[in-house]
Amino acid sequence: MEPRGISFILIEIVMLDFGLLWVFLWEKGYQETDSVVSSVTTKVKGVTLTNTSTLGAMIWDVADYVIPPQEENTVFVMTNVILTLNQHQGRCPELPDDETECKEKSDCVPGYVSTHSNGIQTGDCVPYNDSIKTCEVFAWCPVEDDYHVPNNIWYPKFNFSKRNILPTINSTYLKNCIYDSQTDPFCPIFRLGKIVEAAEQNFQEMAVEGGVMALQINWDCNLDRAASHCVPKYSFRRLDNKDSAHTVSPGYNFRFAKYYKDSNGTESRTLVKAYGIRFDIIVFGKAGKFDVIPTMINIGSGLALFGVATVLCDIVVLYCMKKKYYYREKKYKYVEDYELGVSETYGTNS
Repeated sequence: MEPRGISFILIEIVMLDFGLLWVFLWEKGYQETDSVVSSVTTKVKGVTLTNTSTLGAMIWDVADYVIPPQEENTVFVMTNVILTLNQHQGRCPELPDDETECKEKSDCVPGYVSTHSNGIQTGDCVPYNDSIKTCEVFAWCPVEDDYHVPNNIWYPKFNFSKRNILPTINSTYLKNCIYDSQTDPFCPIFRLGKIVEAAEQNFQEMAVEGGVMALQINWDCNLDRAASHCVPKYSFRRLDNKDSAHTVSPGYNFRFAKYYKDSNGTESRTLVKAYGIRFDIIVFGKAGKFDVIPTMINIGSGLALFGVATVLCDIVVLYCMKKKYYYREKKYKYVEDYELGVSETYGTNS
């Protein structure tokens, strides 16, 4: 056997193994694949009790802490709240800060409004409390004080389910199951605390300032097998910046108001600053099934690798190895051309 023959055989075997094991078996090169097209619906259930100095004892159900009631691929659960009760339009002192504190009327500019103002300055300097004066504003009064986030956290018995129910699941099972990666990996009902815990987060810390969680559902289906093998895999991770010390606006919150009128026709409102956890439900994956066209394409690509192996061996043996001159003599055989004369020879590939 020629010196390069063993190298050729070894490289060709490696190429063949790569084609069979990687392309065909691992990457399923014999299948036609397509990505997932999904539609997600959510449902939230549960009640909780709070007892604060402002509201007293109060029951909260899904109509109170799920805002808005329906979203596309998302559900928001309020876990903390700042309430400013009985606001009405009028004149009142602005919250004190470097720009709003004043000592006399000349410190206030009529009509001035900044990005963080609660209203428009009237130009008067009025007492905010016994020791501080601030510029008066025309706004919804009293203005909201959200400088100190309260720890009004509640722990609802929270479940949200999606229509990701396998054929083997019945209504009796759904009434009793809660998702667990070990015991109930296909139960589509999740507890809020378990989702946060599975993402390696602390629920108590996250509930104060809110956050954004991803519930990922991965479908990786081989349609050449039975349909019962096509099952989802769940995973969870936090999407927002959890380091509150290094971000301008940590967590997740928004404001909304509830309006009403008294018997005199005066409009008032209750301003709500809601902190909570938004759950984004992300579905991804792929499905594959045997098809002749990708099979033939990958077989042709694998056969082409044998030609590459030949060229690669020639380059290594003839130009890179120490005995390249010896190999070159063995690869090429020189013969004399009697028609052109004895002195001229030509090399031929052996």
